[in-house]
Amino acid sequence: MIHPEQVADMLRPITSTTTSSSHVPGPVPTVVPTPTEYQTVGETGHRTLWVTFALMVLSSGIFALMSWNVPTSKRLFHIITTLITIVASLSYFAMATGHATTFNCNTVWDHHKHVPDTSHQVCRQVFWGRYVDWALTTPLLLLELCLLAGVDGAHTLMAIVADVILVLGGLFAALGESGNTAQKWGWYTIGCFSYLFVIWHVAVHGSRTVTAKGRGVSRLFSGLGLFALLLWIAYPIVWGIAGGARKTSVDTEILIYTVLDLLAKPVFGLWLLLSHRAMPETNIDLGGYWSHGLATEGRIRIGEED
Repeated sequence: MIHPEQVADMLRPITSTTTSSSHVPGPVPTVVPTPTEYQTVGETGHRTLWVTFALMVLSSGIFALMSWNVPTSKRLFHIITTLITIVASLSYFAMATGHATTFNCNTVWDHHKHVPDTSHQVCRQVFWGRYVDWALTTPLLLLELCLLAGVDGAHTLMAIVADVILVLGGLFAALGESGNTAQKWGWYTIGCFSYLFVIWHVAVHGSRTVTAKGRGVSRLFSGLGLFALLLWIAYPIVWGIAGGARKTSVDTEILIYTVLDLLAKPVFGLWLLLSHRAMPETNIDLGGYWSHGLATEGRIRIGEED
């Protein structure tokens, strides 16, 4: 694509350097349009997705086995942790098979000195499957931290909603309209502000409520919370460099996100479950329907009044 004004400038008549005074149109330089540039996953990134899928499946099996001898009433942390890695494994399988990806294209102008400016499309592969993963798993991770610290339901709900807004902001920014930087970075800013609310409801409020559970649980919550929230700071930084400014390759983006996901899910989950087993005061005993179902409901008990 070229600017019409530049074509008109090139068609202006020029004066011949010979003795003839006639005017002839100047030659129009040949403009070869630049083909669309595709930034796609390479062999390294593709292998990384498959390896991460296998590690997530392995982690899910390990977490399920760790809950084998734990009473159902005390399996809450085990179940949530296992669900996190199961969802992550499904996400990585979808990305590895190419079923959770699309392209986002931007128009780039190429400026030339003697020929008209041209433009071409730069299309980057976006793995929207990871945003689905984050929208499902990060609320579960926050739920674990809130349960560990004894955070009330109101603050837990607000933290989860803010987290979902954070993830959706990243998704909308990644799939935003081509060239609309205000839209892209606007959603990015909304997501970053949402993260501040997550810190407030989980880290700040949780550090106050966890003191009632003793020093051991307080230290565990501080370690896990600091570990998780610092990892979450890295996610928007990576997005700004890779998905936003497009300063890295798709393979590099995949490698970095993979390391962060492995730390935030299997490593975090293993740390939590091992500490949970060693600290009885972290137990959350759930009876009723959670442990026994509805098998005892509706029975006639002799001697009880109506």
